[in-house]
Formats: sequence, structure tokens, C-alpha cells
Amino acid sequence: MILKGSQRSGGQQLAAHLLKAENEHVTVHEVRGFLSEDLHSAFHEIKAVSQATNCKQYLFSLSMNPPQTEQVTTEDFIKAADEIEQKLGLTDQPRAIVFHEKEGRRHAHVVWSRIDAENLKAINLPFYKNKLNEIAKEQYLEHGWELPNGFKDPLMKDPLNFNQAEWQQALRTGRDPREIKQVIQQAWQYSDDKKSLNAALEEYGYKLAQGDRRGFVAVDYKGEVYSLPKWAGIKTREAKARLGSHDDLPTVSEAKEQFEKSLTPKLKTIADNLKAEQANEMEFLNKQKHKMAQLHTHERNHLEQFHQYRWTEENQQRQDRYNKGLRGLLDRITGKHSEIKTQNELEAWNNLQRDKQELDSLIFEQLEQRQKLQHQIIELKKQQLQDRERLADDVGKALKFEKVREEIRKQFELTTQPRKNEKEIDFER
Repeated sequence: MILKGSQRSGGQQLAAHLLKAENEHVTVHEVRGFLSEDLHSAFHEIKAVSQATNCKQYLFSLSMNPPQTEQVTTEDFIKAADEIEQKLGLTDQPRAIVFHEKEGRRHAHVVWSRIDAENLKAINLPFYKNKLNEIAKEQYLEHGWELPNGFKDPLMKDPLNFNQAEWQQALRTGRDPREIKQVIQQAWQYSDDKKSLNAALEEYGYKLAQGDRRGFVAVDYKGEVYSLPKWAGIKTREAKARLGSHDDLPTVSEAKEQFEKSLTPKLKTIADNLKAEQANEMEFLNKQKHKMAQLHTHERNHLEQFHQYRWTEENQQRQDRYNKGLRGLLDRITGKHSEIKTQNELEAWNNLQRDKQELDSLIFEQLEQRQKLQHQIIELKKQQLQDRERLADDVGKALKFEKVREEIRKQFELTTQPRKNEKEIDFER
């Protein structure tokens, strides 16, 4: 499974993030080693203890993401967390484990205290990223999962990976950030100067412009601004070396005005209608997703209530095996009481494991249902992406047409403008 860890502070913000309602299911599985039983209070305890040290980043936060198509039991998650805990030197440190489910995926977050309360010092975590990568690779090999390209060869990592800021910017425009990054990277790859780069960008509805503080930028037909070096995956000096000065480029405001002039009212109407249509399509599936989450929560609560009822009944049956009074005293003398106790403990353990397996089976069944719905969502997003790409092509064609129309207008003005006053020429002669 993919493991991402970080040393951090901000326990209350982290607790709020882990309990976010945007996840379809949130399960606080474990709060260990704290006086409190809820995340906010537990993380506040760690911060209070850290005040006696110089440590500012008193938490170690880890996310555990297995492959989406694999069924990973709760026990496997806990086993992996225990292994990570041992290798990082966090054994028996206070920790919390929270499970999240969203879009048919189940992953876990584990948060440890870095503060050694007995010695009042922070636990150092040298090379933790390398250690996590090693454990992650071992997890893939141990479970027989297909290794991601990044684990096979570092040079095979996806060049279209994007960070959170790029993702959020792309969401504002309603376009897939991978699409944006690919377009800008390809435009840079197949151009050798400002003119060819701008032409390549305009093919997909972007304009090359000069940014206020970021040098070269690309502006799309919605007015969103993209830093060229960041989205093309290049250094700023590399952009300057190939493109030279940006003084002859339009500013962001001028680029937006050019879009306004070149986009016909018809294209604007089409864009607005497409946006509304896609929102309605996605709203229907989002409602299905919400209903499914409610149903799954109800099923899990029902199973939990059944487990509690059955546990009470089985526990009573185990207690009824013990004799009372003189028979009970005789059982203790003969060792029968000890035999019954051993039998009861074994049955209780087996029943506990049975309940865990039943819960995991229900979760796996629900995840399969949710993944089918997610497949429909993904297919719809692909279709919507194609529709937006076609719209972007239309914008690019509109920009080209505007250029051609402007050139024709200039040529017409040149042909109709008098070269010289003929009478003045005669007079001079």
C-alpha cells in the first residue's frame, strides 16, 4: 500500500480533518494510550505533554492507501501499522487509527505521539520516508499486488502528477488537472519560441501572457491563470532562455479581453449550457452516492447491534457452564473450572474474530457496490471531459478565425487606402 507520512503540529486541525463529513464513512477504530477517548482531546493531551519539550511537531501522521481493487482486511491494516510503528521507533507510543471510505476506496490514517512522556523528549525519526517506501514495497510484494511504476523504477513515475494547489485550481475551472498539465507540457515540448508556443496553446483554448509576478503564464478562455514553468514542469530560467522577454506579450487582463472579443456569443451560450448540463448529470449520481452511503451506514449499524446481542447471549452461555455452590468448589479442586475457563476464553476469541470477519465481509460487499457506482461516475467524467475538450477545440478555432478575420481587415484597409495624392504628383512634375 502507498504510505505517506509527515511530522506535524496542529492536532486540532488534524482531528477535524480526520473526522470530515466529506468522507462517505468515517470509523475511529482505535484511540490507544490516552486518557481521552476522542481525537480532539487525545491530540490535545499530546500537545500539553510536548510543552515540557522543545518539540514543535509533536505528531507523526501517516496515510495508508492500498490498491483500489484489492480487499484489505482491518487486521491487515493494523498489522501494517504495527510494523511501521516498530521500524520507526514508535513502539507503544499513544496512537489513533481512523478508517476513511470514499469513492469506493478504503484507506486508513494513523497518528502517533512523537513525545516520550517518561523521558520528556521527542522521538527522532531519521530517514522515515525511505523506511516507509521500503515497507510499502514489502506490502505490495507480500500481498501479491502489482507494483506501481514508481516502485519498479523511479524514472517511470507519472510525469503528470500534480500537487494540491494545482488540483484545486483545476477544479475551479471544471477541467481535469491531468488534461491541463498534459496540454501545457506538450505545447512546450513541440515549440521552440513564443510564437509557436502561443499557437500550440491556442489550439486548446489558452493564450500565452505575462503574469504579474510569475513571468510567463497561460490564460484559458475562462480567465484562469496557469504558471507556465509550474504546469510545464520546467525551471523559470529554462522558460526565459527559450522565450526571451515577455514584454511583448499581453498582460493577463489583456488576454482576458482578447478572449472576450474572440469568443462569439454562441460559444458562450454553449459553454454555459454545457456547464449546467454536466452539473445536472453529476448531481443525479451524487444523489445515488448519498443514498448508498446512508444505506451502507444503516447496514453496518444493524450488524453491530446484532453482534452486541449475539455476544451477550454467547457470553451468558459461557457463564452458565460454571457450577455454583459445592459443585463449583469441587470443580475448582478437580481442575474442571480451569478447563471451562480455557474453553470459554478460546470460544470468546474465536467469536470475536468471527465478528471482525463478518464486518469486513460486509464492508467488502459494500465497497464492491460503491465501486460499480464509482465506475459510472468515472465514465461520466470521461465523457464530460471529452465534451469540454471539444469545446476547448471550438474556442481554439474561434481564436484562429478571429486572427484570420483581423488579417483580412488589415489587408482590405491597405488596398483601399490611397497610395499618394495623384494631383500632387502632377504638380511636382
